[in-house]
Amino acid sequence: MDALILQALNGLASASSLFLVASGLTVIFGVSRIVNFAHGSLYMLGAYIGWTLVTRLAGDGAPGPLGFWGGVLLAALAVGLVGVVIEVLLLRRLYRAPELFPLLATFGVVLIVQDLALWIWGPQDLLGPRAPGLRGAAELPLLGLRFPRYELFLIALGPVVLGLLWLLFHRTRFGVLVRAATEDREMVGALGVDQRALFTGVFFLGAALAGLAGALQLPRESVNLHMDLAVIVEAFVVVVVGGLGSLGGAFLAALLIGELHAFGILIFPRITLVLVFLVMAVVLVLRPHGLLGAAPAGAAPAAAGAAEPVVRPAPAPVRRLGLAALALAFALPPFLGDYALSVLADLAVFVLFATSLHLLMGPGGMASFGHAAYFGIGAYAAALLAHHLAAPMAAGIALAPIAAGLAGLGFGWFCVRLSGVYSAMLTLAFAQIAWSVAFQWVEVTGGDNGILGVWPDPWARDRLVFTYLVLALCAGAGFLLLRAVHAPFGYALRALRDSGPRAAAIGIPAVPVRWLAFALAAAMAGIAGALFAYGKGSVFPTLLAIPRSVDALLMVLLGGVQTVTGPIWGALAYAGLSEQLVRATGHWRLVLGLAIVALVLFFPEGLAGAARRRWEARMAAARP
Repeated sequence: MDALILQALNGLASASSLFLVASGLTVIFGVSRIVNFAHGSLYMLGAYIGWTLVTRLAGDGAPGPLGFWGGVLLAALAVGLVGVVIEVLLLRRLYRAPELFPLLATFGVVLIVQDLALWIWGPQDLLGPRAPGLRGAAELPLLGLRFPRYELFLIALGPVVLGLLWLLFHRTRFGVLVRAATEDREMVGALGVDQRALFTGVFFLGAALAGLAGALQLPRESVNLHMDLAVIVEAFVVVVVGGLGSLGGAFLAALLIGELHAFGILIFPRITLVLVFLVMAVVLVLRPHGLLGAAPAGAAPAAAGAAEPVVRPAPAPVRRLGLAALALAFALPPFLGDYALSVLADLAVFVLFATSLHLLMGPGGMASFGHAAYFGIGAYAAALLAHHLAAPMAAGIALAPIAAGLAGLGFGWFCVRLSGVYSAMLTLAFAQIAWSVAFQWVEVTGGDNGILGVWPDPWARDRLVFTYLVLALCAGAGFLLLRAVHAPFGYALRALRDSGPRAAAIGIPAVPVRWLAFALAAAMAGIAGALFAYGKGSVFPTLLAIPRSVDALLMVLLGGVQTVTGPIWGALAYAGLSEQLVRATGHWRLVLGLAIVALVLFFPEGLAGAARRRWEARMAAARP
């Protein structure tokens, strides 16, 4: 019994820390509708800046109360100012952009902050000091148990912060304006409120809360470069489970997630890694807007009023250019070395991977944060056949789209019934469940050791032959997706994206059409995964992990969501640039992040969208 009480208290302390991060994220999203992927970077900066300030204020000895708590508060303020800089210089320009473009921009910020932190503080973990006055353990009244004082402080801090935020939002003019903007941002602007100042103030508050949460981790854990991605996923889970924009929901969800972490390792040790995502999936299926969230009250989205372009077949000169590029891709391999052939095959795989996701995001209007699940399932289907049954490569490539397509049918059945961020987060939950199965089912998948020896058949082991095989299969699958976009099925998808009620009125069934799109996109991603597995000769759980899904998302957004060739441009640009930067400089994250931010600012419609706009402008100028 004593052990259970202590475990519950540990869960409360973790929940309090998680709420500090999630509260800032939900405040920012509630007003700006921006999915701030860089919120974890602000948390990490709070830890690093807090460590620097506390150690500097301490001098050669242990920090006194003023030095420690002063350093923590100054770190929170400093991170708040960093958030203001990000909002003013970058995000302010993107409030009218589609909701996923700020996500792309903030991912660029993540890369920049990671490299800057590496340059300033180095790669080693940094250990922070104990909090003055809260060292050691205290005896709990009536229970006769001893528990760390600092953990008790954190347990009390969460409700205090929740109470202060409630007072701020319900007893001050700033808070009233924030709540009004959360309900109807356009009306607040129509009443003469300076939305820029309001958004900047909200971003400062959210960033400061993230920085405070990071600085308060100094006595609990080491400061390292992996803190950002580790916390941002859990923070998103808390915000979505609680209900976007609901502080009370975030607090309730943080309690739920904290206790799940505490007791999950005792009760469900085999599914500890995925327990949180299982809970999120169940909550979203039963309550599509979270525990305390509410459906949008008709407020227009950030990109309201921006008509989606009509996707037409490409003009004849563009088609000829595309065919010439494809012919060049097939003509080059005999003149390339083994390394260049490997890169070319990888690029073809990534083009197919991005194109499969584009079917959902472009014509379908459905974001997916977990598309790597189908890529990895296709890879594992081929690898398991080769490893356990010694099946030929043709069987593996044939099974991959079937396995991935069935997963798409299963996951898509639930995802197509949601919309916006909730649907995207449900795809992430399912992807994490698939990743957990690959990671923890060691007897079948090999766990973290993966499956080795997944080589092509003898006739295809020559690098040149295998490259041609990959090019042919990826081109064929890509043309199938292109045909689907311009078929009645594709027009039905776009009708549902642009106006669901009107599409339903003319007899287009929303769920079956979107469900079929999920299955088709998953099957094509499965082919890409199988080809990638045979090209590398091995399969690991990282193929299903979040970074792989983020890669696909970035490729589509960089190329342009509302263009058919966008994912091709985006995949070539992102994968090719990453490949070259990794070889050219140790600061490749900084350069890549700056490139992503520049592309978002100057080419908000994506590379292909910008090219199309220039083409249309030239054609219009050439007309008499």
